[in-house]
Amino acid sequence: MLKLVVDHRGKERCVEGLYLITDQGERLVERVRDALSGGVSVLQYRDKLRNPVQRLSTGRELKALCAEFQAKFIVNDDLELALALDADGLHLGQEDGDPAAARAALGKKKLLGISTHSLEEALAAQAAGADYVGFGAIYPTGSKEVPETRGPEGLALLKGKLKIPVVAIGGITRDNACPVIDAGADAIAVISSVLSSRTPGLAAAELALLFNRCMQQPRGIVLTVAGSDSGGGAGIQGDLKSITLLGSYGASAITALTAQNTRGVSSIHAVPPAFLAEQLEAVLSDIPVDVVKVGMLFSPENTAVLSEKLAEHGMRMVVVDPVMIAKGGTALLEDEALTVLKKRLIPLSYLLTPNIPEAERLTGLTITDAPGMELAARALHLMGARNVLVKGGHLSEGVVTDILFDGTGFTRFTAPRVLTRNTHGTGCSLASAIATFLAQGEPLPGAILRAKLFITRAIKFAQPLGRGHGPVNHFLAAKDQGES
Repeated sequence: MLKLVVDHRGKERCVEGLYLITDQGERLVERVRDALSGGVSVLQYRDKLRNPVQRLSTGRELKALCAEFQAKFIVNDDLELALALDADGLHLGQEDGDPAAARAALGKKKLLGISTHSLEEALAAQAAGADYVGFGAIYPTGSKEVPETRGPEGLALLKGKLKIPVVAIGGITRDNACPVIDAGADAIAVISSVLSSRTPGLAAAELALLFNRCMQQPRGIVLTVAGSDSGGGAGIQGDLKSITLLGSYGASAITALTAQNTRGVSSIHAVPPAFLAEQLEAVLSDIPVDVVKVGMLFSPENTAVLSEKLAEHGMRMVVVDPVMIAKGGTALLEDEALTVLKKRLIPLSYLLTPNIPEAERLTGLTITDAPGMELAARALHLMGARNVLVKGGHLSEGVVTDILFDGTGFTRFTAPRVLTRNTHGTGCSLASAIATFLAQGEPLPGAILRAKLFITRAIKFAQPLGRGHGPVNHFLAAKDQGES
């Protein structure tokens, strides 16, 4: 009889994903806890200021947090401390210890990492028994002066020569990490990009999600929470079409049933709050959702239930499309629900995507031009939305401009206006496409850009269907985007 033996040692020694190195700031344990909850895979404890007793105490707290969040705990440059804490491993600089002696003291089951700055150093580290190498600086960094940056190209060259994982380090942020991951980095090491953020958990979640770009399709999981559109163009149906055709896995929780077609909504039946809660719990307790997209909520009770469940499950990547009025004019959000939306759901949103009438109702402002859109975006950011995308389709210009505000600056996304009445599902599909590209490992600006291209094509390819506002063409838009 043949017996299958599985060797798990490679998994135990694996280093991948978001690799966080501690700083010397205040409230370290508190900030690290938040960061770990956002998806940190490896924590490296580096401490040059505390005395040995304090380092041991802080190290114990950090190790306990890593155990709670199932992250590896690595000690920097201090073999004695690593052994005292029974850490998962030790990381050495080029001049901070003998790798052979460290390996002998640690044993075979512990991780040994070595910082390197060249192919020669990396090959030497591998030969010395390192389980992984840190390689950089990839980009210029403010934490230390480096004689030369390696860039993604240098990393790609290194990956072709090594057999062990590579942790890329140096100046890596959300917006420049993708080329590094695409070049083959098994992990990206960061410090200030996460720990200097006012919300370390969200900053970590943004970076950790970028590794989904390495997955096979379907890449990423999106949960859409919205109403059912019996006509199939918007709501849950439109969302799932967008998510699936663009290459992610879609799950759903239905907030309301509607009787509608291209001419409008004739009836709405809100889902009982307890049943919405059961749907959300069923999905979030079992399926590893990357991004939640929120559409029609209708009732204040369901808005409150959703807010509670998102907070309970620690969902940070939440795209909220504040659906209020159907194309035919039917109200899709009750007045009391608007209050709950503003107080409880908007502060949980990673991205809020109102069109101009929705932004006006949320803020009380009158918007007639781009400066008015910017003012509304600032106001919505002050309500708690981390990022705000005000959509300009209701203005009359020949070019449609959407404006993103991230709390510090504005980014414009433009596309030619397509003159057609077949625009049913535009807002739902745009928000779902953004959520999908986020789940696939695109940073926010790139996700919005790709989603904007998708929805512009979907409107362009829309074909008359029914006797009212026909739906956008999800299929041809996704097909055209995949071929371009």
